[in-house]
Amino acid sequence: MTLFQEMFGKRKAIIAMAHFPPLPGQPLHDRSAGVRGVVDAVRRDLEHLADSGVDAVMFCNEGDRPYRTVAGPETTAVMGAAVAELSRDLPIPFGVDVLWDPKAALALAHATGAVFVREVFTGAYAGDFGVWNTDPAETLSFRDRIGADGVKMFYNVTAEFAAPIAPRDIALTARSAVFSSLADAVCVSGVVTGTGVDVAQLRAAKEAVGEVPVIANTGVNPKTVGQMLAIADACIVGTALKRDGVTWNEVDPERVKRLLSAAAESGHWEPSRRGDA
Repeated sequence: MTLFQEMFGKRKAIIAMAHFPPLPGQPLHDRSAGVRGVVDAVRRDLEHLADSGVDAVMFCNEGDRPYRTVAGPETTAVMGAAVAELSRDLPIPFGVDVLWDPKAALALAHATGAVFVREVFTGAYAGDFGVWNTDPAETLSFRDRIGADGVKMFYNVTAEFAAPIAPRDIALTARSAVFSSLADAVCVSGVVTGTGVDVAQLRAAKEAVGEVPVIANTGVNPKTVGQMLAIADACIVGTALKRDGVTWNEVDPERVKRLLSAAAESGHWEPSRRGDA
C-alpha cells in the first residue's frame, strides 16, 4: 500500500485549501469581525469542500500577509481553536500549514489531529521576507519531543516568494530532502501562490524520488489538473476553487465541480463516492 492509499484511501489525491482570512495581529485583520468572523469564513468554505469529492483539506493562514518565518502565539492559538472546532465533524482527512513556521505547523497538527503538515522544512533562501533559513534536524527532533511522529511531513522544496541562496538542480534538491531530511512527500511549487508548477521540474522531482509521493503544490486548475496528475501523486488546489479565481475570495462550488470533473475525465484520478464529480 502506498502512503497516499494509507492516508486518503486512493493512489492519487486532490487536496483543497481551506484558507484563513487575516488573523488577529496581522495588518489586514478585520477587527470588527474578530475571531468569530475568521471561523465563520473558513466554515463557509468547508461547507462547499467537505462533501464535494476532494480527498482532503488543508487549513492554512494564507491571509496573513506579509508572511512571517516565525509565527506569533496569537496565530497558533486562533488557528488551533478554529481547526479544533471546524474539523470536529469533517468527513475527510485534513492537514495544516502555518506560514512559514515548521514548528508551529507541527504543534498545530499534533494538537488538532491533522494527519499531515506542509512547509518549507529545508534549504536557505532570500526573498520577500529577507534571509530565510531552516533547520530540518531541529524540526524533526521537535516532532519527536512532542509525540507527533504520526504527522506526515510534506516538504515544499521550491519555496514561494523566495529563491535559494545556493541553487541546486530540482532532482538533487528533491532527492536530498528525502534522503537526508526524511521527507514523507515532496511539494513542487510555482514562484508565488496561484502560479502554475513547471512541468519539467515536477517530472524531474518525481523521477528522482521514486515511490515517495510528489505533489503539484500551486496553480493547478481545470486545464492543467490532468497533466499534473499524470506525473504527480497529488495536487493541492486553492486559487482555482475561489470565486473568479482570486485567492482571497470565497470558495465557489461550481469551480470545485469543474476542477474535479476535469480531474476525473483525465483518467488519472478516481472520484470519491462522496462527491458527484
